[in-house]
Amino acid sequence: MNQYMEETNGGLVHTYNRFPVVLDHGEGVYLYDTDGKKYLDFAAGIAVSGLGYSNEEWKEALKEQIDHLVHTSNLYYNTTCGKAAGLLKKASRMDRVFFTNSGTEAIEGALKAARKYAWAKGTGRYEFIAMTNSFHGRSMGALSVTEHDAYRTPFEPLIPGVKFAVFNDLDSVKKLVTEKTCAIILEPIQGEGGINLATPEFMEGIRALCDAEGILMICDEIQCGMARTGAMFAWQKYGVKPDILAMAKAIGSGVPVGAFAMTEEVAEYSLKPGDHGTTYGGNPLVCASVAKTLEIYEREQMTEHVKEVGAYLTEKLDALVQESDRVLERRGTGLIQGIRLNGPVGDVIQEALKEGLLIISARSDVIRMVPPLVIKNRHIDEMIRILQKVL
Repeated sequence: MNQYMEETNGGLVHTYNRFPVVLDHGEGVYLYDTDGKKYLDFAAGIAVSGLGYSNEEWKEALKEQIDHLVHTSNLYYNTTCGKAAGLLKKASRMDRVFFTNSGTEAIEGALKAARKYAWAKGTGRYEFIAMTNSFHGRSMGALSVTEHDAYRTPFEPLIPGVKFAVFNDLDSVKKLVTEKTCAIILEPIQGEGGINLATPEFMEGIRALCDAEGILMICDEIQCGMARTGAMFAWQKYGVKPDILAMAKAIGSGVPVGAFAMTEEVAEYSLKPGDHGTTYGGNPLVCASVAKTLEIYEREQMTEHVKEVGAYLTEKLDALVQESDRVLERRGTGLIQGIRLNGPVGDVIQEALKEGLLIISARSDVIRMVPPLVIKNRHIDEMIRILQKVL
């Protein structure tokens, strides 16, 4: 394995704190390293691999598409982009879709669409209100609406006109609203920020505030979307529809694709040809992946499956809270959950890795669990046994 680690490091810039493992292949909800060691995956490539690994139907769809077209640029129509957009529109209940290469790019597009909407309406609005403990990406625009000093400070000054309200505190949001506010951006469930759920009252209050003040509501569902909560998108559980929705990760099952979607009203007054673009976004290969992923989700009733296994995971994690002195609380819903420990989680994650379990953190004291959506109760039992041992 050391040989592979030396080879894979190569000439890479050291920007990731990688785990000491070289992964070779996957099957179902398990990954295997170059020594053949088996790992139960409760990270899913950071909430990406919803279908798990080596799904034959998905693989065949991509192989078939490679035999036809991989890339042409967005100067031309292609055979899969419209199909993927239609399916994503149906799943998200939004009206218009723009494909990107990542979640960060989806956020950039959402922010631009909001400002263009305000410009086209002649309101003079340009400010954003974002939330404490938020994470929206690492580009300059996405960092500007991310409230985390460790990410922000080395790159300041960032884009001006951003204020931060307290997550789940509607009064703190109201105090920041001015005649310059063009949009409020939030994650219905904060992933990187610690698995924090928005309350129904907060989501409903934001929607009512936006409607009353002529402000757009942007929901970042890059991590919590695509059936992970038991609804295709988390906003649907709240019954609070945003004006702009950012998504990525699981929409493509592992290929680099994101998207932002909007209502017809926002589309009419925002981005026009030339305002925004992408060379690779929406290419035939990634859209074939999106379309096949959504077809499988619908046929297999993935939201219902997540509700069932999510309830079982909740039960098992609640029991772990009761039995372990190190575990303070459970957070989350469906298959985006976490447990908060009474100290840093790094040692637990490293020990779990040795025992064949892949888990990741959310802030320093929360273990995050975002497994492939196709897990079964027996996989949850296996995960709990390993966690009990390393705790």
